[in-house]
Amino acid sequence: MRCPKCGTLEDKVIDSRLAKDGSSIRRRRVCLECEARFTTYEVLERNEMRLEKKDGRRELFDRAKLLGSITKACEKRPISLEDMERVAEEIHRELDCLNDAEVTSRQLGKLVMARLRTLDPVAYVRYASVYRQFQEVGDFIDEIQSLERRIADSPDQPVLFQS
Repeated sequence: MRCPKCGTLEDKVIDSRLAKDGSSIRRRRVCLECEARFTTYEVLERNEMRLEKKDGRRELFDRAKLLGSITKACEKRPISLEDMERVAEEIHRELDCLNDAEVTSRQLGKLVMARLRTLDPVAYVRYASVYRQFQEVGDFIDEIQSLERRIADSPDQPVLFQS
């Protein structure tokens, strides 16, 4: 590692520890030439994954965009930022496990909806309305009724709406 003060490549690691959520390592270093101390972070390098959009365009997968869409769906809901970041990270890890260089927006949308369905039903319906391009109120009603049928199979879930 090049020293930021003098530019030499000779340094010594004096402390290492996990940083953030365990996805990186923080290292304190000291330059053996000028004795300046500096911090570096070691992060797992992921393969660049591409996302194929519905219209056929391809772009680099952007975790920040994924988190943004999840955040938008969860807006004004009692869901912590940590929970939203956890969902985004779980989805990113699942995509990494596919070992595909390219994933479709359809695959990504299904993964997000599956996670949001268990996290918060309202956030799920919000996301589904954009993902499935709802055009009228009936689309919302159909999705909510479908969700209620799935939830009815699970006794710990409360009913969303009363008819």
